[in-house]
Amino acid sequence: MTALTGTIPAAGTLAADVAAALDALGVDKALLSGAHECRSPITGEVLAHTPEHTAADVEAAITTAAETFLTWRDVPAPVRGQLIKRWGELLTEHKEHLATLVQAEVGKIRSEALGEVQEMIDICDLAVGQSRQLFGKTLPSERPGHRLAETWHPLGVVGVISAFNFPVAVYAWNTALALVCGDTVVWKPAETAYLCALGTDALLAKAAAEVGAPAGLHPLVLADRVAGQALVDDERVALVSATGSVRMGREVAPRVAARFGRALLELGGNNAAIVAPSADLDLALRGIVFAAAGTAGQRCTTLRRLIVHRSIADDLVKRIAATYEGLPIGSPTAPGVLVGPLVSQAAYAAQQDALEQAVAQGGEVVAGGKRVLADEAPGAFYVEPAVVRMPAQTSVVQEETFAPIVYVLTYDTFDEAIALNNGVRQGLSSAVFTRDLEEAERFLSAGGSDCGIANVNIGTSGAEIGGAFGGEKETGGGRESGTDSWQAYMRRATNTVNASGQLPLAQGVEFV
Repeated sequence: MTALTGTIPAAGTLAADVAAALDALGVDKALLSGAHECRSPITGEVLAHTPEHTAADVEAAITTAAETFLTWRDVPAPVRGQLIKRWGELLTEHKEHLATLVQAEVGKIRSEALGEVQEMIDICDLAVGQSRQLFGKTLPSERPGHRLAETWHPLGVVGVISAFNFPVAVYAWNTALALVCGDTVVWKPAETAYLCALGTDALLAKAAAEVGAPAGLHPLVLADRVAGQALVDDERVALVSATGSVRMGREVAPRVAARFGRALLELGGNNAAIVAPSADLDLALRGIVFAAAGTAGQRCTTLRRLIVHRSIADDLVKRIAATYEGLPIGSPTAPGVLVGPLVSQAAYAAQQDALEQAVAQGGEVVAGGKRVLADEAPGAFYVEPAVVRMPAQTSVVQEETFAPIVYVLTYDTFDEAIALNNGVRQGLSSAVFTRDLEEAERFLSAGGSDCGIANVNIGTSGAEIGGAFGGEKETGGGRESGTDSWQAYMRRATNTVNASGQLPLAQGVEFV
């Protein structure tokens, strides 16, 4: 593996860059002091301090959002869209500043950090258009002189719980649509990404002030898991949109369901790509390497299982291993680096444990897996992306490890490949590399991939805003961003209007 040594920023450099970005974004300096330490995975250093909100603070935020909803729901949807239009403009203006925070707190390379902010801008564009298309349906009535229709209304308070790996984009996916739908939003960001949240919230507050929208539309709570439980349990929160682990989803979903609230869950992904004998291997190689090693394996859509036809497996694995040898690893602030750090020591420990399990279960580590740059950055955790050949889809392969490990499995028939793709409890993203039209269509059919995302000749990562994002099984079933995802943030009513002057009953029922 190629590790770019000497690329770790000098002490204080990141903190200075972050302070300048926070100032440019208009973050209230009173919010930059407190007991919570905001650390960077790039160096391990403390970037800033923030407050820690309590359960009482969370409840107060919900009260503010609930009260503001009563006004916001009556604002015409196209007028609500003007708030999101202005937010998108401010995000465009401050794209570099917000990307600096994403890079410092998550460890993404610059292009990925900028890409995340671009996702926010893109969803604002989509939501502004959606603000004029919150349409229902007019339906034929079986009764003369009657009109049957469906209408959509604002839902209420939406609670958003976001994860560290996309600290701002997922919030925007939910918030841009929720606000144009007439809802208010309470946001609990990841505890490792408070600065990103403060910068994002400051821009939305500025947009609201400039267009005359209420200030209480989007309370931000910097709360830990325990304090954040109020967001899950409060009956005033109509929808909880939570992104994170399956473990987290198992806690959130039953509690929301117990009070008959709605939950929109984006949980684990154990994503696979099938490589068929007819595949363009140059194309497949590029898609595999980005999907498996990008963001240091910390995307929910990261490629974790590679299912390769036995006839080409040896050649493809050699090509992947050779490509991995040249991957530049180091500080994501350095030019040319493609693989930054893991988010924490716990993430590194999880990777090492998974590799040990894989070997114990008959696997062979053919590339990577070691820690690098430990002397230059003892408080950070940089690792080589790993390639592991496995004899079967053993227990470790069936679990998602949030680190750069790709397990290679082989198949003989396409039916076997589909069975391997579907043979895990998660169902987020999947892909097939093939030039065989029949295989491509089978993969996309009802009997093909059982995932929410199924791609042909492209990797598992890199979703666009226009398509609904989410997955099945333990991924949670939620859908965010494109197509009809706006309906999750609204309630539907069926209306019957009688203009006949008579009172016929449906189904021919007579009641005198």
